[in-house]
Amino acid sequence: MTSASRWLDRLERVGNRLPDPALLFVLCTLLAFGASALLADRPTGITDARSGQALVVANQCTVDGVLAFGAGLVRNFVAFPPLGLVLVAMLGLGLADHSGFIATLLKGLLGLTPRKYLTPIVIAAGIISHSAVDAGFVLVIPLAALVFAAAGRHPLAGLAAGFAGVSGGLSANPVPSSLDALVQGITQSAVAVLDPARTVNPLCNWYFNAAASVLILLAGWWITDKVVEPRARRVPVDGDAGALELGALSPGERAGLRWAFGVLFACAALVVAACWSPTSALRNSAGSLTAQDAPLMQLIVPLLFVAGLASGLAFGFRSGRYRSQRDVMAGFTRSMEGMGSYLVMAFFAAQFIAVFAQSNLGAWLAARGATALRELDLAPQPTVLGVIAISGGVDIVIGSCSAKWALLAPVLVPMGMQLGLSPELMQGAYRIGDSTTNIITPLMPYFPLVVAYCQRHCKTCGIGTLVALMLPYSLGFLALWSALLLVFWQLGIPLGPGAPYAYP
Repeated sequence: MTSASRWLDRLERVGNRLPDPALLFVLCTLLAFGASALLADRPTGITDARSGQALVVANQCTVDGVLAFGAGLVRNFVAFPPLGLVLVAMLGLGLADHSGFIATLLKGLLGLTPRKYLTPIVIAAGIISHSAVDAGFVLVIPLAALVFAAAGRHPLAGLAAGFAGVSGGLSANPVPSSLDALVQGITQSAVAVLDPARTVNPLCNWYFNAAASVLILLAGWWITDKVVEPRARRVPVDGDAGALELGALSPGERAGLRWAFGVLFACAALVVAACWSPTSALRNSAGSLTAQDAPLMQLIVPLLFVAGLASGLAFGFRSGRYRSQRDVMAGFTRSMEGMGSYLVMAFFAAQFIAVFAQSNLGAWLAARGATALRELDLAPQPTVLGVIAISGGVDIVIGSCSAKWALLAPVLVPMGMQLGLSPELMQGAYRIGDSTTNIITPLMPYFPLVVAYCQRHCKTCGIGTLVALMLPYSLGFLALWSALLLVFWQLGIPLGPGAPYAYP
């Protein structure tokens, strides 16, 4: 056993001794209350980039603070960002699963895919899923575990590979997505602080992100097969997630697949036809289909629900699995039965995130880190690596990509411009740090959901198990992705269209 393996074992043991994830969020909430009381009203010397006023930590331990927390208890839960997305998507996809469509489809695909190529296919699916907002969390990750289990491999290895592709390589995508426009908009606002005439292309990191997707795929493949899966084999598979039974498809299953694919093709054709016109209602005011405010992007989850519902109904009735509406309602009910533990964790996670935001503790930590980096007055390359480190560190406590960049960009982008570093370079560095530590922080909104996926297959899994599985990806991606940025910079390869490294 190597020293690295022993270290991961210790990390796993320590992590699994932590309280249940729901209780951990309760403790974090109490800690946030206490920290807000200790730091309240102390002058920080930091300007809040969002308001332009002095940043002050708000005491949540006052009578008004406690009353506001109690009054917002339900609102915090209902407004928890992943909650509606997960439940609505799982309702439709759960029916597709209950009908047998997903299991049958995976059986057919496994017959065509060599076992040794499952890992890169799963990671590639996770990377491409970024174009569909957060769909990868509710689709790719659980299916990856099932695919690996059906192929005789450990389900946790498949889950880890899927999680690495979906979240660890968040900004690595050869296909431009709404995230590019979202981040660029924040960068543009930060640039205007020093140079209102300077514009930033929404695809200013496209070439770099496309190259990073290849790097993430290859690195994730090696890490999964050589590091993660050997560790995962020591975890007993004793959950009740079910398994795919491989073998030849029956005539009913083949007919059901034809009907299901026919329905999916018809749905896709309707969406394409609706998007085709330059004046389509699914485009935003600028005519874009992929911008954050485009109706099509806001309909991704409802479209997933409809796709799961339509394909599940078509397969279920044609294959003989469903015979009446009662069977369909049973499928909906079954799809929600496994979400109980996630709902409990989501409730307490939502309360912690609300207190953390209302107290300004997250903003204070982000601003302190950015200010400290500026005061170090480092050379260009160390400065960029420092931006990556700051972004990754802040990512541990603030999960939202846009929220972190809204806090950091007004400090980091003008700082970089004053040092002769372009806004595009600072944005590219931020996206590396933002992506690579998502998969090791229990405070990431979807982390409780991934823990729940683990426990479906292996009941003994805890936070420590998942963190130990994902840490090799996080460290590997962070090192290689940072090195790739330095290589691009050294060779003068553009980060994207109209994206220089120097300013002005």
